[in-house]
Parts: sequence; C-alpha cells; structure tokens
Amino acid sequence: MIAVLIPVTVSYVRALAYPGNASFLVRTVEWVRDHGGAPVVNLAENVYYRLHAPADTAPDSRSLPVVTTDPSRPITVAPVAPLITPALAGEGVWTPTQAIPGHAASVLTTFIRPDPAHASVVAGIARFDQRTVSTRLIPGTREPSGLGWPEAGRVPAASRPTLLATFNSGFKMKDANGGFSADGRTPVPLRDGAASAVIDSSGVVHIGAWGRDVGAGPDVVAVRQNLDLIIDHGQVVPGLDINGGGQWGSASNQLQYTWRSGLGVTAHNDLVYVGGAGLTLATLAAALTQAGAVTGMELDIHNQMVDMFTYDHTAHLPAQLVGTPLLPTMPGPVDRYLQADQRDFFALTAR
Repeated sequence: MIAVLIPVTVSYVRALAYPGNASFLVRTVEWVRDHGGAPVVNLAENVYYRLHAPADTAPDSRSLPVVTTDPSRPITVAPVAPLITPALAGEGVWTPTQAIPGHAASVLTTFIRPDPAHASVVAGIARFDQRTVSTRLIPGTREPSGLGWPEAGRVPAASRPTLLATFNSGFKMKDANGGFSADGRTPVPLRDGAASAVIDSSGVVHIGAWGRDVGAGPDVVAVRQNLDLIIDHGQVVPGLDINGGGQWGSASNQLQYTWRSGLGVTAHNDLVYVGGAGLTLATLAAALTQAGAVTGMELDIHNQMVDMFTYDHTAHLPAQLVGTPLLPTMPGPVDRYLQADQRDFFALTAR
C-alpha cells in the first residue's frame, strides 16, 4: 500500500505546488481528471448542475454591475434589447469603462438576462471596437504546454500602460478538441473545422471554422481553438441542447447551469465577450446573439474558470493596476492575469 501511495502522493503534491494561480479546489479537481477520474467528475457535475437550476425570479441586486452614463462620452452603439420584460434598471445599457488618456479605445460593458425560463440568470457583456484595440493570446504556466513561454503566464509589463481588459480562454487543451499557436510555436496541432479565434499581426481577432473561414497565413500570429462554433453566419448552430456528436464537450455538460463564457464578432467586426453564471450552452449562444455576434464560440466553463476584468488608468499607475470584474460575482482574484496564471488568456490593449 505504501509503495502505491508514494507516487500518487508525490504527483498530487506536485499538482498543488505547480507554478501559477489556481485554487486548491481547481488544482485538486484537475488532478483527479488527469489521473483517470474525468468520468466521475463529469457525472458529479452533471448531477449537481442539473439539480440546481437557477430561479425564475429577479436576480440579487448584488450580482448586477453598476451602470453609469457619462455625457462627455456618447455611446454610438445601440442598447441591447432585453428578452425579459420589464427590463431591470440598466439592463442592456452600455457603460464605457475608464479610457486611457491619449487613446480613443475603451470598453463598453452591460448585462442582460438571456434565459426567459430563469429570470435570475445574468450574463455580462463586454464589447470592443477592434479599430482601437489590439488583442494578444498569452499562454499560461500550465496551458497549453507548460512552462517556457516568454510571458510567464501574465500580462507583460510593457503592455500594462495601455491594458484595457483581460479574459479567460478556452478548455484545457486535452478537452478543447483543437489546437493552439502563439509566439511562433504550435505546441498543440490545429484541427480542421474547429472553432478558432485567430489573431492577425495588427491584433484583430477573427472567429470562424479553421480551414473554412480562417486559416494559416503570414499575417496570423496566434490561434486558439475550442470545440466547434456555436454561432455560424448569424445563426445559432442547431443541436446545442443535444450535443449528439460530442462537438461541444463531454456528454450533458451543455445542459449544466454553470459559469460559462463565449467570444464572438459582430457584423461591424467588433469583438464581444459574454460570461455569466447559470448559463447552459444554448443560453450562452442566445446571449452572444443578443449581444450582436454573428460568429461565436464557447470559451471556458465552471466556477473559477470564467473571469473578465477591465482596468482603470485614471486612478492607478500601470504597476498598480487593479482589475474590475465584468460581474461583481465573478470569483477570480482581481490581480488574476497580472500575476502568473496556469491557464492561457486574452489581453486587450489600446492601439
């Protein structure tokens, strides 16, 4: 028994001590998954989330972001039309986050309720004008392939004076059914047909099916793939609630009422991020569509995996930046992505 337990204990301790931000719970669950326990974890998650459907009542006011208006910064983007009436105060109304002095770029944020059957579910939305922002894909200390990347799992110091936002990437690579490419390296091969966030040399994100809508070229500097598209040519892809071919992860995870995130582009080529708790795959797609996305993909899911932050440069120096979560209930630490993190992520800076 001791002979068996020694290597198991050493493996678990290494997982707990591995460099990069990740909670004890996340490290433990992922260690169990990586050592043959994935079916058990998936079953437990499916049972738990199916039995804990969100309430069909108004959301707790503490879960809603503060909506403000600034007459000196007019909003030219139309508000997001609510699905549930009457709308909550500020629902669908865009708020500009703090801009960076000397730059035209900013982030527009709002919140919506995308699930008419569960009125307590809130999804946060962030919208970026890609003419004024530049996006970068930053590898983590563990994903996609471990240590050795130049960014060391955090936003580089040189990018912080113009940092606007950061947000989570996709599934762990062994679950993403796709590949990864950044910094001139492709540690995980790219898959034809996979939903792909492709970043060109100017920092613009294009989303599409690899090999059909987007592909390799001299202008491509980074690619993050995750499952299959959920919005394609302006339409929600059929079968999200069935996941018959396993296109969107393990069986039944598309039905879990859980933290879930997604990324899309609008008809005007704005970039849209959506994240919130209590979302199924279908309601995530609905939220992306409601936010104006004509092409979209799922990113990561589950508690402590979904985080999006904006940064206030009017109150803090670059070395003292503090992240403001898109929704008050997002559980990640406010310095996530400013410190080394185990997972890859996206960082957006002003041009």
